[in-house]
Amino acid sequence: MNKAIITVVGKDTVGILAKTCTYLAENGINILDIAQTVVQGYFNMMMVVDLPETSRPFGEIAGGLAKTGEEMGLQVKCQKAEIFEKMHRI
Repeated sequence: MNKAIITVVGKDTVGILAKTCTYLAENGINILDIAQTVVQGYFNMMMVVDLPETSRPFGEIAGGLAKTGEEMGLQVKCQKAEIFEKMHRI
């Protein structure tokens, strides 16, 4: 599996989950796990996703997610899960 971690943070508004998931679906990205919360009007979501073996490079997918976030006034980051796994091996 080619896993990645996606985080979404910002002021809560209608359609955050829908727009983020639409981008993922359009790019064949499967959500493996998801957690979200709203605290005093601020939205926070973390997803673990499976990136398919596509012709699109990881940087392009991460950039597209960041752009989708900007359009909603949010910060969206996508990082390879292997970074987190290697950090905890030390």
